[in-house]
Amino acid sequence: MSGPQCCENPPTLNPTSGAGHVEEIGGLKTYVSGSPESKTAVLLVSDVADKIAAAGFYVVVPDFLHGDPYNPENAAKPIQLWLQEHGTDKGYEEAKVVIEALKQRGIPKIGAAGYCWGAKVVVQLAQGDYIQAGVLLHPSFVTLDDIKAVKVPIAILGAEIDRMSPPELVKQFEEALKAKPEVDRFVKIFPGVAHGWSVRYDPQDPAAVKPAEEALEDTLAWFNKHLK
Repeated sequence: MSGPQCCENPPTLNPTSGAGHVEEIGGLKTYVSGSPESKTAVLLVSDVADKIAAAGFYVVVPDFLHGDPYNPENAAKPIQLWLQEHGTDKGYEEAKVVIEALKQRGIPKIGAAGYCWGAKVVVQLAQGDYIQAGVLLHPSFVTLDDIKAVKVPIAILGAEIDRMSPPELVKQFEEALKAKPEVDRFVKIFPGVAHGWSVRYDPQDPAAVKPAEEALEDTLAWFNKHLK
């Protein structure tokens, strides 16, 4: 699966499709799942909210794409133009507003997980004091300089088959983090899987379900370690 394909499927903001509901947070339509009484929150730039909420987190999934997912069949808007309209810098600025809104609700500990396009947003957040922990899954557009600037605990879950963040690049990320002993890290490359494996898989295929569930377990373990 190529990188842009992850952006073809934005978070499903349908209150009947999961355990949560849709509300506005920081000016964005946001799928919300989990107890609002929780003192730990996870900002997702993806759509596995209910599973993470079930572990005790208050999960928010803002519609950073504003109802406009990438459509490869739309010749009038190629990926380059789409990215200009939905740049990660814009997502980063919007994420900061959402995080501030969560803090105003009395939630002191916030983590963020980004998948594909969203990983760039999360790594930018991790360079400041906006979140307490971050997870990047099959990241796109993340550079070595991005990783070198990270200041909070970061986990990176990569795929063996991924042209957006090949194993060689993920290993460079790991080496850069090793040079920052003050920043807790967890880096893992999943064998035999392709970009998008953690969220775009056939639930009827046990071989696809197993690594996706493992990625979720690693994500939860990271947030449990640094947010609770």
